[in-house]
Amino acid sequence: MRHELRLLFLASVFSVLGMRSAWAEPTTRIRDLARPAKSVTEWIAQVEAANAQVTTVKVNPTDAGLEIILETQDNRSLQVDASKFRTEGNSLVADIPNAVLALSNTQPFNVENPTEEIANIRVVQVNANSIRVSVTGKTALPKQDVTLKAAGLAYSLNPEGDEPDEEIVVTGQQDGYRVPNTSVGTRTDTPLRDIPQSIQVVPKQVLQDRQARSITDALENVSGVTSVSTTAGSRDYFTIRGFEVYSNSLVNGLPDPQISSDGSFVNVEQLEVLKGPASVLYGDTGFSGIGGTVNFVTKQPLRDPFYEISTTIGSFNDYQGTIDLSGPLNDSKTALYRFNAGYRSTESFIDFNQARKLSIAPNLSFNLGKDTDLVVEGDVNILERNGQTPQDLPAVGTVLPNPNGKIRRSFNLTGPVTDRLTINGRVGYSLEHRFSENWKLRNAFRYVFYNADDRGGAPDFSPTSLQADNRTLNRSARIGSQFYDFYYLDTNLLGKFSTGSINHQLLVGFSLSRNTTDLNFEFGIPAAPVDIFNPVYDNTVVSTGRNFVSLTTRDTLGIYLQDQITLAENLKLLLGGRVDFLGERRTDRLTNIETSQSDTAFSPRVGVVYQPIQPISLYASLARSFAPTIGISANGEAFEPERGTQYEIGIKADLTSKLSTTLAFYDLTRTNLTTTDPNDPNFSVQTGEQRSRGIELDISGEILPGWNIIAGYAYNDAKVTKDNTIPVGNRLFSAPEHSFNLWTTYRIQKGDLQGLGIGLGFYYVGDRAADLANTFEVPSYFRTDAAIFYEREQFRAALNFRNLFDVDYYRAVGSGTLVGPGDPFTVQATISWKF
Repeated sequence: MRHELRLLFLASVFSVLGMRSAWAEPTTRIRDLARPAKSVTEWIAQVEAANAQVTTVKVNPTDAGLEIILETQDNRSLQVDASKFRTEGNSLVADIPNAVLALSNTQPFNVENPTEEIANIRVVQVNANSIRVSVTGKTALPKQDVTLKAAGLAYSLNPEGDEPDEEIVVTGQQDGYRVPNTSVGTRTDTPLRDIPQSIQVVPKQVLQDRQARSITDALENVSGVTSVSTTAGSRDYFTIRGFEVYSNSLVNGLPDPQISSDGSFVNVEQLEVLKGPASVLYGDTGFSGIGGTVNFVTKQPLRDPFYEISTTIGSFNDYQGTIDLSGPLNDSKTALYRFNAGYRSTESFIDFNQARKLSIAPNLSFNLGKDTDLVVEGDVNILERNGQTPQDLPAVGTVLPNPNGKIRRSFNLTGPVTDRLTINGRVGYSLEHRFSENWKLRNAFRYVFYNADDRGGAPDFSPTSLQADNRTLNRSARIGSQFYDFYYLDTNLLGKFSTGSINHQLLVGFSLSRNTTDLNFEFGIPAAPVDIFNPVYDNTVVSTGRNFVSLTTRDTLGIYLQDQITLAENLKLLLGGRVDFLGERRTDRLTNIETSQSDTAFSPRVGVVYQPIQPISLYASLARSFAPTIGISANGEAFEPERGTQYEIGIKADLTSKLSTTLAFYDLTRTNLTTTDPNDPNFSVQTGEQRSRGIELDISGEILPGWNIIAGYAYNDAKVTKDNTIPVGNRLFSAPEHSFNLWTTYRIQKGDLQGLGIGLGFYYVGDRAADLANTFEVPSYFRTDAAIFYEREQFRAALNFRNLFDVDYYRAVGSGTLVGPGDPFTVQATISWKF
């Protein structure tokens, strides 16, 4: 492993030295690079010695707008990083480190009304070793081109501006496979290379090239993530770094426990996966969510008119149509809108599984003044199944031998049942007010609901056991409805300041949440068995009354603090902590008995990033998480929250300006698990422990013009380390030791065939334990996907092939008796047009 790290490091260095970039002169040689400092004093001294003096600032008009020229003493280069350019209200902002404003006349530099739409241009000294260039529009962001020139290089300050004449680092939302910045890891707009934790982004270009229409499709591009089949419903379900992730999701940075249940995917712009615990920022990790957090970034309003329609036809009578509309609502563009909608009708490869889904997602944004922005958004998803959610198949007859033969992949044990209806949605707002260039207040609220009605007592069927003849499957039924409501309010203050030569980005805030669960069920209703090889369905059941009726309310107050500290330009420290106060009340409506429990949990986080040279980041971090555990021990004491503790070290490298890689090593332990009390089997004790250790390697971006790649490899050693009933050393459920994913595309760049492209994907998942008891192993599989597409101006047509060689594969379920079948060979054709 040490040899592999050395090779990765050397390859990164030579790749960087071979390109022209904004951080070094084109003639930079290895011996010209500064020796890495070995103490804080040396780091600070190096930064102060490296400061370039900006002696002259010029503003010149151009044909398309204007240019701002920064001239330095002795023509020294400036360390301009366009990935950190941003917008604040009506202003275009660029921070330039290791620079001192040394003008011969008045400081700071200020020009009023240089054009009809620009109010002023300012260049100021932000702190001891950083200057800021800001261009403020009179009523909105400047539309005319604004170019920043320094040391012979030119950069566009406009969010959607053209590429500069020389080196470029694209900013903000973009087409491509590499996304340099994210907010999910710190709740601030921070480059990925400056965050001491592994974060992987699945950008919109990947979602489009793969024609991903579900969370499962998208997360196949993330290392260490394994899809799991579940009989709990239509919810997408995963393991990340060996641990189950059930409801641990975010939407635009706010917790959303229902997004993975029948949620809309037509409104998703990109996915961001934060590996490991995230309680310090987001609180309760939900259902065993210590392995990772998935953030869904939705499509936001655009300043310029945008209209797109798309239609898809696929195997098994799969039809989908979508529309995406956006633009300004007024001439000044202070009010913008976006409207996404989609309708899908599909039968799938499983018997008795027809579904229709309507998704609507409106979004409005308002500029309430120079320093205040408001976004109001929501969506609603109506899913109607002409039959029950597909159930999984017995392991005997699929991955295990059955003397009667092999079960059809399309077999559905439920048979024809009454239509099912679920409605899922969310609505909320986010408000931001900037007190100054360095301080802002943010407030956000969201309401999420999920309703699954029983439609007048229609039953759901589940398997219970396989009889001795290995062909008769026993079944049971349930009748009932479930309703979930989730309210979340978050307020935080974000500020930048300096203490001497040390820069700080401080985040302090609090959140309030309420999660209610209203369940009304009758479980265990006897149902007629079915022959899995020659099914004849008798779905008549006799209800005797509801036996599980409860209302549960969980309230949480969280207070958090985070400081991103720049000790030097190549040394960054992240410190954070959060305290959560939880209270839960449960009412059994059959007995009118109410129980309650409260908990307090503290979640710390600390990390460091060191950059020996600019494109290489070495990082280390410690993070903890918690998940409430409701119940009491034999002596009447309430259970403490489950804990997750992760140690992680890694390397992040920008191999080129458009290609990045991350190598991460982690040790993740889950403690305070409940296990059977050896002194009283009717109770539990919190002595259980599980541990996951592993390595992940990710790479994404553009290798050559037109050739993009997103790939990853994961090694995971996830085992039970302490338990009173499960043997120590057993592998964790659905946690393969080895997994690999690769998706790559090539687009012809010029000539008569310009716009034609192909895509190829390989996905390998190793053997997985079917349950914690390790009853059997779900075998490994290797799947191949492909695509061919054509793009020209506003038109796009694509053919996507999934499971090209029709591999027969299965996913683990967790029951120890069932598995979930993977999709067979499928084709989908998509045509879209942008106006």
